[in-house]
Amino acid sequence: MTTFTPMFASGALQFAFEKATTEGKITIGALLLLSLFSWTIIITKFRQLRTARKLAVKFFAAYGASRDPLEISRSGKTFDGAPAYELYELGVEELEYQRKKNSGQRISAGAFDAVKVALEEAAAEQAASLEKGMIVLSTAVSGGPFIGLLGTVWGVMETFAGIARANSASLTAMAPGVAGALIATVIGLLVAIPAMFAYNFMVTTVRGITQELDGFASRLAIQIEQEYVDNRAIEDRIALALQPSYKS
Repeated sequence: MTTFTPMFASGALQFAFEKATTEGKITIGALLLLSLFSWTIIITKFRQLRTARKLAVKFFAAYGASRDPLEISRSGKTFDGAPAYELYELGVEELEYQRKKNSGQRISAGAFDAVKVALEEAAAEQAASLEKGMIVLSTAVSGGPFIGLLGTVWGVMETFAGIARANSASLTAMAPGVAGALIATVIGLLVAIPAMFAYNFMVTTVRGITQELDGFASRLAIQIEQEYVDNRAIEDRIALALQPSYKS
């Protein structure tokens, strides 16, 4: 009894596939191709997100232990694969460029604006990298069942047309065609269900990492401003603007 159900299920799928029409088999082939792409994205993104999470913990620990925002860069430590580290590298690269151009330890407020833009662009770039390939999972979730349903409807239509031509409406005549039609929907659901769970998990994870990136970008910008931005010129202009003017 324990081996009957799996054997029966396997036999039913094999029987249904054999009785499927050519259009149904083409539909199943398209679904299997979509499933292949879907599982490739699932495995790749799981590895990417796991690495990003693991290295992000190490990077934030190292960054939190440093007092100078450039300390990690100067120490030569690398955390390749952590989105926050990639953002940090681009921000530091822009900061060093602006410092070199200003020939000093501190940069102007205008140069700091360029650093902030670089941080924003880096955050957007990392978010896009994390979301890359998610459209395939979204397509599998929303399109898989509909592609399967198309194959099923087409198969049922062919079955009834065959019954009409043969003038035979018995259950024995209908069952093989209906079984062959239904397998397309089954395959469509088998493609969509794992893609749905993976997509929901990954969207939540990517959203969390993206929010973490935005927070870190703001934190890094504030620390750079405190350590490397010369605000005296701005303060002097504000003080001058606040001085009362006298008419001669």
